Amino acid sequence: MSDLDDLRSADPIARAAAAVTVGLSGSLPRGTTATLETLAQLDDDPRVRAGALGALVRAAGNRRARTAWRRAAVDPDPAVRRRACELAPALPGGAPAAAVIALLDDPDPGVAEAAAWALGELGSRTRAGHAVSPLARACRQHPDPLVREAAVAALGALGDTRGLEAVLAACNDRPPIRRRAVLALAPFEGREVQAALERAKTDPDWQVRQAAEDLGA
Repeated sequence: MSDLDDLRSADPIARAAAAVTVGLSGSLPRGTTATLETLAQLDDDPRVRAGALGALVRAAGNRRARTAWRRAAVDPDPAVRRRACELAPALPGGAPAAAVIALLDDPDPGVAEAAAWALGELGSRTRAGHAVSPLARACRQHPDPLVREAAVAALGALGDTRGLEAVLAACNDRPPIRRRAVLALAPFEGREVQAALERAKTDPDWQVRQAAEDLGA
């Protein structure tokens, strides 16, 4: 049975697996793109929609990939929205930053975490600079620690001084976030940064201390 046949299988696991396989091939056989577009938008199973999206982003043309991505970003299932975030940096030309920023406020923390990561990866390839303020807010206020950790990492990746205050504040969060915040200080300079690094060298968590020592080396 061909991958195209599997895409039309009654078994959603088979459809999802076929979508992933087709996407990894790097080019889509004739007739496959339209099938993937239908699966990405209309399939009942979120695993299939997510798999079809990945195939379109990897192997379809720019217009079709971007259309599928925009739909996935507002999919009713959080697994598909999270997959859209994970694929945002791979989208030809990068995903529209405004759509990814909106996902920082997603009610599912896994989606918000993936959105923060994506914004850090997108960097200057899009208008991701507009993400600094929303990322700083997430870094300070989001109730989920994994989202705060991803947000502070993204602020470090962007290296925009408008995000420095939030990174410094994160140096006082729980240990995993403090470690990430110390590493996020790498692109920044100034007395506040040096003072934060010095404090981190005496942190109760040895990994925070090690991160500070590594940056100070």
